[in-house]
Amino acid sequence: MSAPLLPPAELAALRVLSARAGSDPTLTQAAGGNTSVKDGDVMWIKASGTQLAEAMTRDIFVPVDLPAMRAVVLAGSPQADQPQEFALAGTLRPSIETCLHTVFTQAVVVHIHSVNTIALAIRADAKAVLDRRLAGFNWAFVPYAKPGAHLAAGVVAVLTPETDVVVLANHGLIVAADTVAEAEVLLDAVVAALAPDSLATHRPVAMEVLAARAAGHGFAPLPAEHHAHQIALYPHMLAAATKGSLYPDHVIFLGVGTTVLRDGETPTEAVAARVAQGLPPPVFLAVEGQGVLMAAGASSGAWAMLGCLGDVLMRLPADVETHALSMAEDGDLLNWDAEKYRQALNTV
Repeated sequence: MSAPLLPPAELAALRVLSARAGSDPTLTQAAGGNTSVKDGDVMWIKASGTQLAEAMTRDIFVPVDLPAMRAVVLAGSPQADQPQEFALAGTLRPSIETCLHTVFTQAVVVHIHSVNTIALAIRADAKAVLDRRLAGFNWAFVPYAKPGAHLAAGVVAVLTPETDVVVLANHGLIVAADTVAEAEVLLDAVVAALAPDSLATHRPVAMEVLAARAAGHGFAPLPAEHHAHQIALYPHMLAAATKGSLYPDHVIFLGVGTTVLRDGETPTEAVAARVAQGLPPPVFLAVEGQGVLMAAGASSGAWAMLGCLGDVLMRLPADVETHALSMAEDGDLLNWDAEKYRQALNTV
């Protein structure tokens, strides 16, 4: 019998950083984001469907065969999207982003869904804005690609030996370093550099009107202080939200785009209309000028991602065009077995 794999010393520090990032909804949400550390021929990476916030209380890291995984990624093999085939121990699946981590030569990789980053990465002028904000960093920009092997290929295309910051269009942020301490310093510096000049102020919510619209239809208003109400109260935010899905985890946990509850329409009718289009039932409904309704029994992941949408759009200037995922890109995510597995682990 072979000896059990021993985690590297740096994994303890990575757990601390992971828990910190996972506990801050402006850095990552629900089961989003992933971290890893390489130790010789083994890479320890967060398991699919687990949460970074659990890093100090649960064993969320899976060891994988780094040379074998890296080889199939660089060869463009379909196996790159089957990271479970390269797990060396345990019963959990490695993150669906395992192949993304393998292409970095640095020992530590941190991939998060920072709302400061996403608010810029969804913009039509994202590259130009990021060029100004990240001047002085060794950074690269990657156009949107489906998470997994396609995205890893996009990262490979822009990486240089010096690159340690990558912004993923309509997705998030990656930082890489030789130690966890260096990765944390770099992460904090990049997030600060991408901070918004200002946030939208909270407008009053029509709670009584929302409650009346929702009654008897399996929906209820968000708590009055919930900032996601602002999506329905600012025309430019609602326009961006209804343009389409802005990043992958929105599709997975909230469904495609944003459904608006029209005048004279009931939530039940809005849901039926959405389903008739062949789309999943909406988890939330935006009521223009009034606020947002949430479906009864929505998962914790859905609540987290609705908070993320509010955080992102409150950072979006009123005069900025956004870029949304296409319907084909939405469909790729909805029909992806790896994402179905991850979502199944986040049903409560």
